[in-house]
Amino acid sequence: MTPDLGSASRGFWETNGDWISAIVAILLALLAAFLLDRALARRGLQLAEAVTRGQLTPETDTRLRFVRRLVYAVIVLIGVAVALSQFTGINRLAASLLASGAIAAAVLGFAARQTLANFVAGIMIAVTQPLRVGDWVHFDEHYGVVEDIRLNYTFLRTLGDQQVVIPNEKLAGGILRNDTLGAGVVGLDVQVWIPASADARRAVAALEEETGQTVTVEETATDGVRLAVAGERCAPPERSARAAALRLQCLERLRAEGLLAPAE
Repeated sequence: MTPDLGSASRGFWETNGDWISAIVAILLALLAAFLLDRALARRGLQLAEAVTRGQLTPETDTRLRFVRRLVYAVIVLIGVAVALSQFTGINRLAASLLASGAIAAAVLGFAARQTLANFVAGIMIAVTQPLRVGDWVHFDEHYGVVEDIRLNYTFLRTLGDQQVVIPNEKLAGGILRNDTLGAGVVGLDVQVWIPASADARRAVAALEEETGQTVTVEETATDGVRLAVAGERCAPPERSARAAALRLQCLERLRAEGLLAPAE
């Protein structure tokens, strides 16, 4: 007896139709998100070619990256929602959650507080732009160039070629020094300690003669005196090496003047 192919196909679809529809919805969402992301990136390059001769400004680059990722995430979430809607059990579960919506919202809001805070902070950073892709910044003990600003995290590449991942909420609520904003150069300001018994006035005069820069007494303590030595302005990537060289120059001059203990 020849099997009824039509009945078999209908039976297969009734059994697996929900899963097939869900998989197709997710695949279509991923494809649409990918194509739209490529289109936005291509459009950004075209605008850069027309306006700035092929180079996106840091402000535009930062906003374009954030918008691309936001659109990508929204499309994928819509695809997941459409996929879940194919299952009748999910619909019943959603109805029961809506019946107790206040409790569900409170639980989900508490569980996702950190993620949502990072996301909102990322939007604020993309709009106000206290830092941009390509900026040299100092945050906490980290100093480096901003490689990327994503929905929840910002990626920093230090001078030692280490990648530092900073949550956007912490970045938005902390104290940030951006050496690229403004003129794009940064002035040096190194700190040097001398013993409390040393002649601070002579130390200031010696360092000003050595460096040709302003030297001030920043702090006095029982165990020493802290001097601040200014330096010539330089590009942010050179700051660390130039500061180290200036600090070494100051210490050598102070030791030559007898204002520091001689090296053993």
